[in-house]
Amino acid sequence: MATVLDMHKNGVNGVHKFTGEIPRRNAQDMYEAPDFYNIDDLLTEEHKMIRSAMRDFVKKEISPIIEYCAEHNIFPSPIVKKFGDIGAFGPTIPVEYGGGGLDYISYGIMMQEIERGDSGMRSTASVQGSLVMYPIYKFGSEAQRKKYLPKLASGEWLGCFGLTEPNHGSNPSGMETNFKDMGDHYLLNGAKMWISNAPEADVAVVWAKNEEGRIHGLIVERGMEGFSTPTTHNKWSLRASCTGELVFDNVKVPKENLLPNKSGLGAPMMCLDSARYGISWGALGAAMDCFDTARRYTLERQQFGKPIASFQLQQKKLAEMLTEITKAQLVCWRLGMLLNEGKATTAQISLAKRNSVQIALEIARESRQMLGGMGITGEYSIMRHSMNLESVVTYEGTHDIHLLILGKEITGIPAFA
Repeated sequence: MATVLDMHKNGVNGVHKFTGEIPRRNAQDMYEAPDFYNIDDLLTEEHKMIRSAMRDFVKKEISPIIEYCAEHNIFPSPIVKKFGDIGAFGPTIPVEYGGGGLDYISYGIMMQEIERGDSGMRSTASVQGSLVMYPIYKFGSEAQRKKYLPKLASGEWLGCFGLTEPNHGSNPSGMETNFKDMGDHYLLNGAKMWISNAPEADVAVVWAKNEEGRIHGLIVERGMEGFSTPTTHNKWSLRASCTGELVFDNVKVPKENLLPNKSGLGAPMMCLDSARYGISWGALGAAMDCFDTARRYTLERQQFGKPIASFQLQQKKLAEMLTEITKAQLVCWRLGMLLNEGKATTAQISLAKRNSVQIALEIARESRQMLGGMGITGEYSIMRHSMNLESVVTYEGTHDIHLLILGKEITGIPAFA
């Protein structure tokens, strides 16, 4: 088995080129999801089957390895093909392109179960589906759909999404990455950063300005001369996810790789809406895992001759967690139904993303305290969730940006432009 030292010797700092066998924990994953308001009654039998299959997948493929991966900053590359096999990539994409042809509740349920296992694993899946496959399906040509979507859906290819830049995060309209029409191809220059999946991605959906300053999406493939994906090191969050940069140094992009059916900033914003919806369910999954861990621990941990679950403060904390989880479950379900009906707005998605991440962070922190010193160890998932959620609260629109999106919706006045 390859060791962490071997990975350092290979020059990758133990991040994304790990090819050895990842040690598996023997401890059984005993997770039970809270459902205080019988949300299951709102789900179809298909929804429940999808959830059961994904929950079993997480318990088998993610839970046994995730603490080791997080501790050693390893992206478990084999998970990509496994995600493809179970249908976690592009579940709402039509079947003819390799997707699942499922509704948005199904997609949300999948993201909830995966992030219950780990936020970084959910990032891998939601970037692939919402930020790579979605724009190719929505804005791409038929030839692009047929070329890229089946391989992305199966996990044969991994994709990433390039929008954020070193100088432009919350203000993507100021992007500096650009391309010029050279007659028989485009010449792409610039850089993107904080890009999930970048170090291992086979394709990147990149947003850049043309010579008139109009934003377009281009599909950039690994191996194109001048295209590199440096790894981002020294992360203390999403340590089991691979993160990097996209660097374009006079990259020749074939003209057929331009997404033809939509331009302008609204195109990547539509992708972000899809991803933010997945996060609203996903972060809730992390919150549910922390709650279940805390509940189980307080029933087992004895102090003063009785389980600490018998003390009022512990019960207060559990009751407040369950209340917030239940409210968030109803928000996510209703938002999914609105998306199914084509009625969901950006502001509604922002509310759900912001709320789920906020309650997840608070529940993770409260759960950590309930476990005392054990809460900071890798014996339990809580500290890993806490660290991961510090990224989730920032990406796909920061916590404050979502607040301002809601503020604009309420008042009609944009505070960030």
